[in-house]
Order: sequence, then C-alpha cells, then structure tokens
Amino acid sequence: MLITPAVLTLASALAVAGLVRAEAQARPAGKRVCKIVASTAFVLLAWSLGAARSTYGHWLLLALVLSWVGDACLLSRRSVWFLAGLGAFLLAHLAFAAAFASAGPQWLGAAWAFGVLVVLGVGILRWLWPSLSARYRVAVAAYVLAIMGMCALAIGLGLATGVWIHAAGALSFAASDLAVARDRFVRPGLVNKVWGLPVYYVAQLLLAWSVVVTGRI
Repeated sequence: MLITPAVLTLASALAVAGLVRAEAQARPAGKRVCKIVASTAFVLLAWSLGAARSTYGHWLLLALVLSWVGDACLLSRRSVWFLAGLGAFLLAHLAFAAAFASAGPQWLGAAWAFGVLVVLGVGILRWLWPSLSARYRVAVAAYVLAIMGMCALAIGLGLATGVWIHAAGALSFAASDLAVARDRFVRPGLVNKVWGLPVYYVAQLLLAWSVVVTGRI
C-alpha cells in the first residue's frame, strides 16, 4: 500500500509534536529522530504529489531537500554546523525563489513587495547586528536578502494568480527564521522552539502542497 499525501502530512505533524516535546524534555535522541522524520515527510510529500513532473516541482524538490540538509545540520549547536545549515537554507531560499519565478509571478508586484520587505529586513539586521560576531554578519545579511527575495516572488505569484499558498508558506518560513535567529543570537530558550518549529513545518508542508495548485495555474 502506497503512503498517501495525507499520511505523510500527518506523519510530519505528529513528528513535530514529538520534536517540541523532546525539546521541552531535553532529549537529544528524541529530537534527532523526530526532526529527521518530520523533514523527510515533507520531501516525500512533494514527491508523492507529483513534483518531479514539472519545472516548478523540480525547483521545489531541490529547495525541500536543501531544507532537509539544513535541518540535519542544525541538530548540532556547534558553529561550523550552524554555518553549514545557514548555507543550506540560503540555497533553499534561492531554489524556492526560482520555483516561484518559473510559475509566472507579477514582476512589478514582486518588485514592490521586495522594496517593502527590504525595509523590514534592515530592521531585522539592526536587531541582530549587536549580537553577531564578524564571521556571521556577512552570512546573515546574505541570508536575509535571499529570504526577502523569495517572499517577494511568492507574493508576486499570488498577485498574478490569486493563489496564496506560496506566499503563506514563504512568509511562514521567514517568520520561523526569526525564532532560529533569536534562539541562536539574542535570547536562547524553549519558547523559540515551541512556536518556531511548528511554524517552520507548516511552511514546508504548505510549500510541498503548493505543487497541486501550481499545476493548475
């Protein structure tokens, strides 16, 4: 019996619940298992929905696999693995951006959205800057620029098509990154994981499911 998209979605959601619980109980083994299961499920979800059959889907699959790599890297608190994860997620944002661009966004709307988001991005960098060491400043600035570009293209796609699942996923992804940044650079704590992890996985599941509606645009 084939594993259905609904089962994969549920598996990811249950694994995220287990992940948050493992974080609260400080159980490293539980965190590793639940995180890998949750992330593997969103990659398989996109595949099961037919992502391999379109240009949009190819870029989406690449982005989700890169996100999986980033998730695996962030299982460690060591700086070298955090930077590797940051690089993987940076590439994931660029791949998501390429996916949205391939689906025909409204470019003028995307440009306006990018302008607004850059202002927001500057505010985020000002918030983080005092807490960033020299080795992180360039990487974090590039990361913020990439995610603002991704979100702008997702908004442009929504303006062009009236379908907003891409924008919802992209903006949720951006919101979850704030939890990661706060936990790493500003104020570590369980609260960052409690809201950040569910928002991140909702974002990835929405983006995986976007394969279905994008094929109809």
